[in-house]
Amino acid sequence: MMHKKHFISLIAILGISLSINAQNIIHDAEQQILQEQYGEQWATQDKEIDKKLKELEKKFGKKPNIIHIMWDDNSFGEVGIKAFNYIRGFDTPRLNKMGEDGIVFTRMYTEPSCTPTRAAALTGRLAARSGMHTVAFPPEGSGLPAEEVTIAEILSEAGYNTAFFAKAHQGDIEESYMHNQGFDEAQFSLYNQFPPMFWHAEGEAVGLTKGYIKETTEKNYIVDQTWRPYGYIMDVEGKKGEKARETLPPTLENYRKVSQQHQDKALDYIKRKANDDKPFYLAYWPNLYDLIPQGQEITTSNSSMFAQNIEKLDMYIGQILDELKAQGISENTLVVAMADNGPMTEVPSAMYQNVFNGGKGDYREGGIRVAAFAQWDGVIEPGTYVGDMITVHDLFTTFAKLGGGTKYIPTDRIIDGIDQTAVFLYGDGQSRRDYYHVYTGLAHAATIKQQYKRVWIGGRPGLVKNDFFDLYQDPREMRGMMAQFLWAWGPFDMMKKRHDAMNKKYPFYSRHGVPFGGITNLRPETKTYIETVKRTMETGK
Repeated sequence: MMHKKHFISLIAILGISLSINAQNIIHDAEQQILQEQYGEQWATQDKEIDKKLKELEKKFGKKPNIIHIMWDDNSFGEVGIKAFNYIRGFDTPRLNKMGEDGIVFTRMYTEPSCTPTRAAALTGRLAARSGMHTVAFPPEGSGLPAEEVTIAEILSEAGYNTAFFAKAHQGDIEESYMHNQGFDEAQFSLYNQFPPMFWHAEGEAVGLTKGYIKETTEKNYIVDQTWRPYGYIMDVEGKKGEKARETLPPTLENYRKVSQQHQDKALDYIKRKANDDKPFYLAYWPNLYDLIPQGQEITTSNSSMFAQNIEKLDMYIGQILDELKAQGISENTLVVAMADNGPMTEVPSAMYQNVFNGGKGDYREGGIRVAAFAQWDGVIEPGTYVGDMITVHDLFTTFAKLGGGTKYIPTDRIIDGIDQTAVFLYGDGQSRRDYYHVYTGLAHAATIKQQYKRVWIGGRPGLVKNDFFDLYQDPREMRGMMAQFLWAWGPFDMMKKRHDAMNKKYPFYSRHGVPFGGITNLRPETKTYIETVKRTMETGK
């Protein structure tokens, strides 16, 4: 496979804008069937879309800014809907207002957990394709491969400034760092929130970690002093083409500091780039959760740190929207705000299933159907509700279209994301997909087609079980059916066979290596930690 940097350079040198368009992109087999049915209609609509985008560019003097805000583990309905604020006992006035001023997506699908969803947003591809299918903890020794082409690289080639702040969770090897994946500037976390939030004395004191700190380890017989990952790195920063540096060592106090830094940097970036000749793409994916009550005040009726964190997130998003208005650029900025997956129901006294059954890591609707909103003043009709199916992968292709970067999308691999610009410009009923293949890890767990879902895992050989669900009649997936959907057995089988055939033609792959390469200010304990990981990786060679 051609290295992505070489691919993009070749495109730029040859100027292949006339030959690479939406028709050249390789989509999954199901999309090809839809294209055969609606290709002419969509091509006509695309001409209207191109005209509208050119008019907007002429009006503002540049293409639209794009901000993608994404946070963790949120049950659908917990934010953005006032009635549910009353039900849950905490308030999200700014997200509620965002929904009133723009789009409320009622059927936005993600992958079942944070690392896969973030990889999908960056690449427009099912996370399993690039090995980014698992939520990893230190030491991971893997990450987003360099060959993957991210939306930051696409938009950089199209003339955008790009920045990433907060939770990346795309691996701990050097090629996976955000400033090595197309972002001009970045400050980001290598893992999720659990290590800095819980792996310390404060976390052990409230029972959310056990046996990590030296005070709670074996006193008489411990031998291996390098077993625990004391040298892991929480947060780094870097600029494109440069090495990275660790920002602060992982402690609860420092976790709180860097979380605020991420918000401050996002606001500062908007101020710095508002009047730049180039538009900007900002990925701001806040860590959000801080479930240790020490040093925090609880003011919500819900009376949990989770609710307190959600209200803080709402305030942060409000600050960003206010800054766009203060800089006079809200009418030339698309903002998409969404959760990355459903609630992590294993976290005690924090996250619960709200509307749909299932949570993080689950193929059920509760794991993959998330709260999502979009605002673009003067472009998106206020009060728009979209019932169409749209997935996080689609944002890659849609942002590329809005930014004039479609011609830079690689055509040597499957792109699962579909251009959904029509949904953002024209609203409900404009989606160009009616299916989604759901993976949990490397397992193809379920397939959704229109309002129906078939579950693939846990069946019995030779005969389907009650593995079919009507998501309109049974949105909580309480009553699986079989006999009523025997007509759909064959059509779903055909979908899976076509999907499997495409996967065979374009195989999944992954990338592994030694953590923390390219970081200039390694702590002594981190260097020891790296050597431990090296020995593990070299075993058996």
